Amino acid sequence: MDKLSFSFVIPVFNRPDEVYELLASLTEQSYDKAFEVVLVEDGSTESAEAVVKQFDTLQVSYFFKENTGPGDSRNYGMQRAKGNYFIVLDSDCIIPPQYLSEVEKELSSAYVDCFGGPDAAHESFSTVQKAINYVMTSVLTTGGIRGAKKAVSKFQPRSFNMGISKAAFDETQGFGNIHPGEDPDLTFRIWNAGFETRLFPDAYVYHKRRIDWQKFYKQVNKFGSVRPILNKWHPKTKKLTYWFPTIFNIGLFSAMVLFLMGYPVIFYVFIGYFVVLFFDALTKNKSVPIAFLAIFAALIQFIGYGIGFLKSTLILNFSNKRPEELFPKLFFSKK
Repeated sequence: MDKLSFSFVIPVFNRPDEVYELLASLTEQSYDKAFEVVLVEDGSTESAEAVVKQFDTLQVSYFFKENTGPGDSRNYGMQRAKGNYFIVLDSDCIIPPQYLSEVEKELSSAYVDCFGGPDAAHESFSTVQKAINYVMTSVLTTGGIRGAKKAVSKFQPRSFNMGISKAAFDETQGFGNIHPGEDPDLTFRIWNAGFETRLFPDAYVYHKRRIDWQKFYKQVNKFGSVRPILNKWHPKTKKLTYWFPTIFNIGLFSAMVLFLMGYPVIFYVFIGYFVVLFFDALTKNKSVPIAFLAIFAALIQFIGYGIGFLKSTLILNFSNKRPEELFPKLFFSKK
């Protein structure tokens, strides 16, 4: 392992307020060595350049480019970064002071060429943001694949909080042009290239997710839509668990029909699941409103992902066209 030199790589699109919060949090790092921030403006009409100039205590490299999507913008930043280890963040993150120290500690104790960290809810987040954060990170809803210590599958880093060595980036050429889905696609190619990934459980970020219910549905629906494409590209990564939201939706609908027909047993099983979910959310958030909203968020998550997954699976299996032709809205084209 070479001497570590960190470069934060942050794509941004029309989010100067988010950039301010993120850069402000990076000025509070307890890490006592130099690090670089590479901010890539992805064709924004609301520039963050003036915000960047306010943080002269940080070593920030600012770039503006045409809009080609977050994956290509991350690659653009990593190609221009001066460090030998890149940390990719979303612009809607706030970074706790100990973050970079935790990353260095993990890499120094057991080096790995790609890592991911969890996301947590900051106390300043709204009730809806905290409920969405819960369902996106809970083992009861996602299986812990986004950063739970007891994840039920091999950990796949996500680009809101992801580290990748220069060596791994050079070998894989970084992110593809699918979005969303560029994160697991890169992870699978990293594995195929012989590199390992690992969760750094204490290197968490506060992922703000400035989102409403309609946007949340659209987001998880896209997550469901891209998974069959990834299964097609990387058939060895297929898992039965990816069908769970679709099966859940079919089961819940069937249970409701049977309930109305006088056969309530299966419906009570689903009620039991939501009760468990409620109390788990209540325990973790210490808030009854968040616990109730967590049930609603879980329903949106399952319905959105499940419908997207099933629709995409059927279209891919009954067409000879390439995914880029069938789902053009899930791909950015490089200009």
